[in-house]
Amino acid sequence: MKRHACAAIAKTTSVALMLMLSGLLAAAPAQAADCAEPFTGRYTAFSDGKWASKHYLFREEVSVTGTWTVDTDCRDYLFCTGTVVSDQGWTASAMCRSGLWTVTHDVPNWVPCPDGTTATGQQKFTFFSETDPPRFRGWDRTLGPSGACGTNRHLIIEMPFTLTKIE
Repeated sequence: MKRHACAAIAKTTSVALMLMLSGLLAAAPAQAADCAEPFTGRYTAFSDGKWASKHYLFREEVSVTGTWTVDTDCRDYLFCTGTVVSDQGWTASAMCRSGLWTVTHDVPNWVPCPDGTTATGQQKFTFFSETDPPRFRGWDRTLGPSGACGTNRHLIIEMPFTLTKIE
């Protein structure tokens, strides 16, 4: 009898936990569902090193501020493409799908190795419209290749990112 009671309690607890988790997931705040419209002009790009993480652990890094010149065009409300030119010397393609913009470029010599060599990192900005233009927010994530410097582990640094229209 005790065995059946324990099994019934375990089933009830499992069902209650699943319902609670599904309720939490369903109540998650929605983000932008579409690309709305293209955005063009000059923007201040800010990566906040105060809240950075390295390998998913909090570690303060240097904050970076730059100016982006952005030119985008939308095929429809779900898909836009364009170009970003940074005052930090790089140019990259921009793409928006279902409200989420991404800009990815390579960072030469990003991972320093003990023997004096370096490896290239890949920096990816992912952001969405926070308000009616001109402000966006998201993440700046730079990934170093696994195997760089003889270590079988990616170097990952991620920090909050904002993109604000320059008036």
